Parts: sequence; C-alpha cells; structure tokens
Amino acid sequence: MESLMDNLVDRLANKNAGLLPFPAPTYAQVRCFFGSIVRAMYRLEVVGANRLPVTGPVVIAPNHDSVLDGIVLGAVISRELRFLAKAELWRSRLLAWMLDGLGAIGIKRGNSDQLALARMRQALEAGQAVAIFPQGAVRGDRVWHRGAARMALVTGAPLVPVRLVGTAQALSRSRIGFPRLRVIVGEPIEVARAPEEPAAAAKLTERLRVAVESLA
Repeated sequence: MESLMDNLVDRLANKNAGLLPFPAPTYAQVRCFFGSIVRAMYRLEVVGANRLPVTGPVVIAPNHDSVLDGIVLGAVISRELRFLAKAELWRSRLLAWMLDGLGAIGIKRGNSDQLALARMRQALEAGQAVAIFPQGAVRGDRVWHRGAARMALVTGAPLVPVRLVGTAQALSRSRIGFPRLRVIVGEPIEVARAPEEPAAAAKLTERLRVAVESLA
C-alpha cells in the first residue's frame, strides 16, 4: 500500500510540473517577502518560539480565524513548513504554480483524501514540519477535525499547539484592521506511534484543542 501511495505522489508531482514557463518562488523567498510585510504592519510578537523542535518531524496545529493565518505562521516559524490547504485553491493555475513551489499539500475536503494523507505522511517521515489547521476553514461549523492528530499518531511526530491572537481583527469578511498580533507556541505534545484509530485521534484532537485555547 505504501509503495502505491508513493507512486501516486510521484505521478501528481510530474503532472503539476511546468504549470508556468518560469520557476515558482521558493519558500524562503515568499517567507522573506511576506514575513517582512506582516511584521511591519502588525508588530508581530512571538512567545515560546524556543519550544518548537528545530529538527525532525513535527505537526504544527494552530487555531484558524483568518486567511492571514498561514502567512503569519510562516513569518514567525523559522523552519520551512509544508502547509495543508484546501484543494480548491489549485483551481487557479497561477495559485497552483505558487502553492506547488511552496511545497503545499492540497486536500479534498468532505472525504478521506488518501493521496493528501500519503503526502503528509511522506513529508513527516522525511523529517519535515507539517502545518495543519484542525478547524479547516475560517467560516462554517468551526469543528476541530482529526487530521493533525491522525498524522501525529501514525508517524509518532510531536504535535505542537499554536495560538494565533488577533488575526480575525486584522482581516476577516467584515473587518480590516492593524492590531498587534501575537503568536504563542505551546509545549509539544509527545505522541507515540500507534495504529490509526478514530477514538484515539478524537481524544488527541480534544487534548490539542484544550492546549491551543489555553494559550494566552
């Protein structure tokens, strides 16, 4: 099964290669550009950055209140992040080109996207840092989904709770503002590698939600 998933991942990468005739910006370039902007505009304050493991696989799981959240998170986390993002973003050829350049992983919402899960697992087993917003979207039911917990369980990667404070006041459907933003990194939740079980993932997700919401 793992070999099949690896082949699917490779086929997807080849299919998306060459979307535009010039190279996409690298993660470092995008982080430098947008990071400088959001730091200047929102006077970013970071608490607990030293709690984040500097090497090895890690699942970073923040709250999700604004479309700014990914940019803010990338600006303050020193490690290169593999973001999980909704597959609809790849409908735009230009956005798909950029997201692929950043190493983002697209996921189809509303069902179990085995290819996306395989790509996340592959990234973690390669020692990378994956960023997953358990709430999924900034609007809607706001339920905490089990994806981040599932990835931590099947790979044994630590799960890092992160609280983003003020992003909804900075940019939301009905508001644009320039508040001071805070990013609080919590203590990593150590997770033992275990078979994927819905009950265990649900329990770990609830522990993660409490940890994120307790950060202030």
